[in-house]
Amino acid sequence: MRPIEMLPRRRRRRRRIRVRAMPGWSVNRLIPNLLTLMALCAGLTAIRLAVAERYETAVAAIIIAGVLDGLDGRIARLLKGMSSFGAQLDSLSDFVSFGVAPAVLLYLWTMGAILSVGWALVLLFAVCCALRLARFNTQIGAELPPYAYNFFTGVPAPAGAGLVLFPLFIGLEARALHWEWLLAAAQFPPFCALALIGTAALLVSTLPVWSFKNFKVPAEYVLPLLLGTGLFVALLVADPWAALAAAGLIYLGMLPFSARSFRRLKAAAEGEGDADAIVTRDA
Repeated sequence: MRPIEMLPRRRRRRRRIRVRAMPGWSVNRLIPNLLTLMALCAGLTAIRLAVAERYETAVAAIIIAGVLDGLDGRIARLLKGMSSFGAQLDSLSDFVSFGVAPAVLLYLWTMGAILSVGWALVLLFAVCCALRLARFNTQIGAELPPYAYNFFTGVPAPAGAGLVLFPLFIGLEARALHWEWLLAAAQFPPFCALALIGTAALLVSTLPVWSFKNFKVPAEYVLPLLLGTGLFVALLVADPWAALAAAGLIYLGMLPFSARSFRRLKAAAEGEGDADAIVTRDA
């Protein structure tokens, strides 16, 4: 017999690990997602600035996040670069920038004065924002009647951030004008609590709100709209906090008209459907 060490060794077959190439992303899909990440970074930066009590710069960071959030979706549709990954990333960015950051700003601004109650109201707003975004994600790809395509269900997250920061806009304007009485009113915790609760209710409501995606302006309103936009931009440059507070009030005033427009379109569509049914029955 041959010694053990002289026995031939069995060759083991080495498994070759095949590395599959990751599917590449086209520029059409990459650009919108980069804008979404920039919006997310702006929202996180707003939180850092709020902790440092730089409230003016923190509000500016949230506004930048809102502008980027408005651009990424439109650019994605323009470049035909929409994807489910981008939709989920956009929702996460919106939650941080428009759900968490404004809540932290208000807590550090004044709601921390009432301790646990203030924190509970801040959590309420953030949770309602998360629920609103989750509901929006479930409606992606769902078949909607034609009259409902130009409407959101509930106030969108960026608009909710603008509404809930209304006391902060008033307070910053009062600080710039050295109006101590108005600053004290803006920092009054029940006033901020009302803004938190009311905005949270609007976020999770079923109120139909104009989305302005395919909004067509009648010809007779084009010139007044351009003039109004120019005046608002001039006010925004001259007195940004007053302009932002006025924009919040104008948006709130538009909500009843949005609901009325939705009801009219729905009634007209149902009336046409009933007329078609009658014609088909008679035939």
